[in-house]
Amino acid sequence: METLMVDRVHSSLRLFMHRNAVFLCERLCAQFPSETNVQLLATCYLHNNQPYAAYHILKGKKLPESRYLFAMSCFRMNLLREAEDTLCPVNEPNIEVPSGATGHYLLGVIYRCTGRMSAAAEQFTQALTLDPLLWAAYEELCILGVAEDADECFSEATALRLQQEHASTSALEKSNFANENRILSSSLPSSLGDIIPKQMKQLHANNAAEVPGYPHVRATALHVQNSTPSNIAQFDNPSPTASQTSSIVPPPLFRNVHAYQNTISGDAPAKQKANGANQPLRRKYLDEARLKKVSGRLFNQSSDSMPRRSARLSRDTTINSNSNSNISQFGGNGTDHSSGSRYEVIDEMWTDNVPAPSSSVSTTEGRFFEQDKAERIMLQDSKVAIGIRELLGLLRTLGEGFRLSCLFKCQEALEVFRKLPESQFNTGWVLCQVGKAYFELVDYLEADHYFELAHRLSPCTLDGMDIYSTVLYHLNAEMRLSYLAQELISIDRLSPQAWCAVGNCFALRKDHETALKNFQRAVQLDSRFAYAHTLCGHEYSALEDYENSLKFYRCALQVDERHYNAWYGLGVVYLRQEKFEFAEHHFRRAFQINPRSSVLMCYLGMALHSLKRNEEALEMMEKAIAADKKNPLPKYQKALILLGLQKYTEALEELERLKEIAPHESSMYALMGKIYKQLNILDKAVFCFGIALDLKPPAADLAIIKSAMEKVHLPDELMDDDL
Repeated sequence: METLMVDRVHSSLRLFMHRNAVFLCERLCAQFPSETNVQLLATCYLHNNQPYAAYHILKGKKLPESRYLFAMSCFRMNLLREAEDTLCPVNEPNIEVPSGATGHYLLGVIYRCTGRMSAAAEQFTQALTLDPLLWAAYEELCILGVAEDADECFSEATALRLQQEHASTSALEKSNFANENRILSSSLPSSLGDIIPKQMKQLHANNAAEVPGYPHVRATALHVQNSTPSNIAQFDNPSPTASQTSSIVPPPLFRNVHAYQNTISGDAPAKQKANGANQPLRRKYLDEARLKKVSGRLFNQSSDSMPRRSARLSRDTTINSNSNSNISQFGGNGTDHSSGSRYEVIDEMWTDNVPAPSSSVSTTEGRFFEQDKAERIMLQDSKVAIGIRELLGLLRTLGEGFRLSCLFKCQEALEVFRKLPESQFNTGWVLCQVGKAYFELVDYLEADHYFELAHRLSPCTLDGMDIYSTVLYHLNAEMRLSYLAQELISIDRLSPQAWCAVGNCFALRKDHETALKNFQRAVQLDSRFAYAHTLCGHEYSALEDYENSLKFYRCALQVDERHYNAWYGLGVVYLRQEKFEFAEHHFRRAFQINPRSSVLMCYLGMALHSLKRNEEALEMMEKAIAADKKNPLPKYQKALILLGLQKYTEALEELERLKEIAPHESSMYALMGKIYKQLNILDKAVFCFGIALDLKPPAADLAIIKSAMEKVHLPDELMDDDL
């Protein structure tokens, strides 16, 4: 009953019938309250999204599997401290982490969530050491920025190690198979001795009086009742009727029994041994034509009940058919005219006296079966070795691309991902990674292309869709963003990615309060979703609620210390509050995480310029321009710094280059007007101010530009320095 119930529970879990599994497993634990069954019930609870129930029944259990399940329940309930104490008790520092690689992985996630990044990295590394194919552990190491090269992690040494592990498993299977064969060979004679009558041992005597016992022996060995003269008559009649044929026992079964009796019990007659010594070749090679002619009758009679044999054993089948033909001749004529002795051929076929390893059918079949199994295992080992190398090669490419993406070496990551075969490249996960790389490179058009392709291929995949919605936000694609948000909500309204998309849709419409509500909804659904915290901070910053903005940015950093967007957001808030030293610190932290971002370089230069460290600021602006020649912001900020250094000609040259990138930027023309005013070229100054007004600047800049245009003929000390 217990076995049946356990099997039904596992079947229900496989078929996602979680409620049914819970019900059956509760009955199982009530009837058989072992800790193993309690573990199974906890597993059912976790599958059915009832971690609190699993927590209750596993409380205080000591077995490793119970500890792991209890820790998982605590983690699902956000009881991180209790989960850590279960996996790694403080009072038992030498106790082993349960469940091997997965236990270390869970402990690493707990450490990461509690801000202990170095300890988390150690646990992820340990998990990857125990199981090189645990991709999640390598992914976490990449997110932490401490992953080793994929070539080293998924190296040839790893492949050899996995092959050795598989080889040891195969060797164990071979050993078990050999032991089973040994047990079968040793137990079969004794069991047959109990059921085969003593007359069988007398069969080999060269005496015609023993003939009537032969069919009786065969019938007894095969559990056929009542050897009657009618049974013997079947062998006298070369063409039996249908009723007679149906009662004939298949010869191969008896041959196996007789072979075991002769070869193992050692009761073969002396005459047989003599003949075997003198004529080994004749025993092995018989006249096949005579065998087919004589034995065809019996085989035709029992063809329906004969078991088919492989082509490999065709020779043994032919030899055994000769023995059956002699049986028929013996039963019908009383004399074997072909061989000179009615028992000679039987003994030659069924004894193990030829030079070959074994002449018995069972031994030969066992040998060929073992050889065939060994060949299959070797072939399987070869296929496994090839499969391991192919899998590690795929993981090596994917891992290196993901590692480079997490280090924000986006161009190198794209080159690695392009090495993937087409079947792997055109998958949702890879296309999203490519889209994220282009997003970090501020190439929103390419990012849009790959995200759209990923969404088309995997419409129900939500990972990465929050970044996709931000891409559409930057492209001002309001209609497409609205459609994406509605689609994601229809797929899973409990996913944070869907509500981030909705929030971006309202943020694009400048409805910051509604956008904020949607981002907060995403935070409620997943408090460990760092990007949702950051988006909340952006909206509070847009509403000039800097206190709450700082709060959400810090929450994002508690979830993910390497989330450079939050460091950037903190820097922007401090820059607006004119806390330039704090701003420079947070921009530099963001720059250390993502050292190739032109935007971060630019804002760091702005903070340095505000701190009157103009040389450093100019150097940083040059780096920002070199990092992204299409980004207009560092060129504009460089012109501002040059203006502050009174390098007017160089500032104008930089703005002229900026016109080629952003010809419709009103602030650029306003700055050019101010420089021309400084150079006392008033007509060009008025002209530039007029263009700036025609380009419809923001309301905050509109009044400043008008005031500067009106005061263009006044001395410089009377002009506002707001531009």
